[in-house]
Amino acid sequence: MDSSTSPDTDPTADTSPESDRKPLEIVLSYPGRIWRAVTGTIPSPDPNLLSKIRIPTLSGLSGLGILLRPQRRRHGLPLPLHSTSAHSFRVVGDASKSLSIIEDIVEHTLSHLHTIQKSLLFWQSRAEGTSSQKIYFMVFERGPRAFAKEIYQFAISLTSQGSSIQYLSDSASEMISIRHAILTSLQHSLSTFLAEVYLEVNQYRDVLTEGSEKSLTTALVLIDGLFSKLEASLSHASELKKDDNSIAPQFQKLPQLDTETPQWTEAEINTATNLIYQNLQSLNLYLSSLLSTCQKPKNVTTHWVRYTAGAVGLSACSIWLLKHSRLMGSSDIDNWIKDAKESMSLFWKEHVETPLISIRDELFETFKTRQTGGIDTEVQLNTDALRRMLIAFCEQTKGQKLPLDATDQQMMEIVMARYEKEMMHPVQNLFNGELARAMLIQIQRLKLDLETAMLELDQILKANQINFATLAALPACFIVYLLISVMRAWLLHDKGVEGRGTIARRQRRLLLVEVEKRLMQFQACMDSGMDEEARCRFGLMLYSLDRLYKAVEWHAIETGEWMSLKHDIVDIAKPDMETAQKLTVVSRVERMYDCLLPSSKRL
Repeated sequence: MDSSTSPDTDPTADTSPESDRKPLEIVLSYPGRIWRAVTGTIPSPDPNLLSKIRIPTLSGLSGLGILLRPQRRRHGLPLPLHSTSAHSFRVVGDASKSLSIIEDIVEHTLSHLHTIQKSLLFWQSRAEGTSSQKIYFMVFERGPRAFAKEIYQFAISLTSQGSSIQYLSDSASEMISIRHAILTSLQHSLSTFLAEVYLEVNQYRDVLTEGSEKSLTTALVLIDGLFSKLEASLSHASELKKDDNSIAPQFQKLPQLDTETPQWTEAEINTATNLIYQNLQSLNLYLSSLLSTCQKPKNVTTHWVRYTAGAVGLSACSIWLLKHSRLMGSSDIDNWIKDAKESMSLFWKEHVETPLISIRDELFETFKTRQTGGIDTEVQLNTDALRRMLIAFCEQTKGQKLPLDATDQQMMEIVMARYEKEMMHPVQNLFNGELARAMLIQIQRLKLDLETAMLELDQILKANQINFATLAALPACFIVYLLISVMRAWLLHDKGVEGRGTIARRQRRLLLVEVEKRLMQFQACMDSGMDEEARCRFGLMLYSLDRLYKAVEWHAIETGEWMSLKHDIVDIAKPDMETAQKLTVVSRVERMYDCLLPSSKRL
């Protein structure tokens, strides 16, 4: 039985026998028993680090144990392990525990590095600003309390000195530089710590992935040594802050155990594991305390002036609406709502319903319903009549049968030639010749041409009716386009490195640029013999790779590139791979994978 739920260790459990208790007490104790039974069968969803530590009982450390959290978190960049070992460690007990501890430490370190990186970018942007921008930040972007304080300091300096503006600029520069220095020191310490964890895991990966207890003991001893190095590194950031409340954490050391002994007792393993998680909790508390004043201000703090103005405007608008509401005996709001409904109804009818119905009628109604069939029939009848008149006139004039393939143009040439000949004696030929018939044929041809032109004009008018209906529907189409754009931006989450839009794709490519830049910096430090700085650059490269790993995972899965891309990212993170080979892999990743290409180059 688990010691945490046994009657000996649970101070809330009532161990008195049922016969010695009153019936009312027994009845009242049933809800508590049922609740404890139900909650005991449900795993705790609390992801807090303290949930992994079991507080020792007064009887000593014999009941000390570890409650490992279920693996529900989203995994990032994997540890540098063998592929076969990385697949099998989840089913091996001690190897799973050791790697789970290391993953927890790496996860918390990467989370703090991300917070520090965002804050560093913020303070760098403020440091590169002009003096007026720095003054504006000091006064208007640090909250109402800082606003009142700076106004008070400005008034004092205005009465005592003549350079109050310069005082605000200098104080802003000093504050920004101090916070930037603290964050840079923390980033250096944590990135070096992260790199050392990866290097140690890479060195002892065979031991850490085997199923014996030696894997767990080796992991505990390695982590204890890395925490000792981190403790010395964090003292520099505390000195920069010059604050008594920011003393560097004092990590607890493992007891003097025989590390060469292959078998540790369960109590020794529980004690060592508990100390490691207590050190990690101390690190989190220290960083939270230090970053509370150094990290990037929240959006509410930065834009408090806008929010305040918005709240004041909203209050004024609410008061104005209250004056025109029924509560104050006014019917203005009701009239406005009625007018708005009528306007919307009119807009819908004029710009949506009527144009769409008109377009539908023009596209789908038959020519017969639009009285166009009569015009077509009449044109065809006149065409046939003209051809018969031409055939009869030409055969009578020529005195022979015309070929079947004779065209109207050829026959009209015969008619015009005869017409010119008859016009030589118009009066005589008007009664005795063919002049009258030739003139009637030309009139029939002119009538046919007019009807054909009217038919073409009718088709043009129909097309213009569709154009006019489409033009009337343009405002509604524009509104629909705006709504679709807003919905698309909301659904695709264009903002952020994990989004689907062009901005997110560009940010993912910038992460790849960071990886390449930090790889080159790492190699430059190695060539110069700066091993500690090289470990820092390697840790920052791992941080950028972890962000890239998490950002492209779902997109690469959708495009079917994830297995290959994951293998390339893991290769870049390997500590024992040459930098030139890593740069080649980075170039291939930037060139080949669709989820990282610019949207304009996608097929």
